[in-house]
Amino acid sequence: MTSAHFAIAFLAGLIPALFWLWFLLREDKARPEPKILIISSFISGMLIVPLVLPLQQYAMSRFAGENLIFVWVIIEEVLKYSAALIVVLWNRAVDEPIDAIIYMITIALGFSALENALFIYNPLTSGNYAESIITGNFRFLGATLLHVLASATVGITMALSYYKRSTIKILSATLGLCVAIVLHALFNLFIMNASGGAVLTVFMFVWMGIIVLFLFFEKVKILEKRHRRTL
Repeated sequence: MTSAHFAIAFLAGLIPALFWLWFLLREDKARPEPKILIISSFISGMLIVPLVLPLQQYAMSRFAGENLIFVWVIIEEVLKYSAALIVVLWNRAVDEPIDAIIYMITIALGFSALENALFIYNPLTSGNYAESIITGNFRFLGATLLHVLASATVGITMALSYYKRSTIKILSATLGLCVAIVLHALFNLFIMNASGGAVLTVFMFVWMGIIVLFLFFEKVKILEKRHRRTL
């Protein structure tokens, strides 16, 4: 039954992530990215999870409390950004500002797919099916979108500095990574101490952040149009 449980958990983590990916890719309908790069980015996001877990286990032996939460978040966000740099951001297909956001989100969703599967798998193996369903639903509406929002923050700062000189690009991406780490850490801290209606309040801030993300999508599209007019 273990293999069956893993298959169920994997699909339960994968399908919601693919839904969000399909939904968010609609923002780049004008010049969609090559499917092979989207798939590669998504898979690379999944492959980060086996790298993150031992590092977080090691961190548990060195840190505790809020410090541990920040270290865990730093590990996740730095590795997601590193995966983007290694796998896709150097590619010639990344030829407009919005692409940085798209690929950062894709990697985040790949990461979320496998991470969510592991969260669902544990109660599933103990026969606690109700907890598995609740966990899946909460992560679909909360943690998954939090990963999207954090990685998109890095993508947005890269997009806004796309036409700037290299020094500005590096500084902007670094700033975006720092903001992403803070947002992610704050979510984790609040959600750990929240209960009942307070959980929905924390989720509401994430949903508001996603709305802001869509506003930045439009701003980046305008930036691209203005640049094309000057050519």
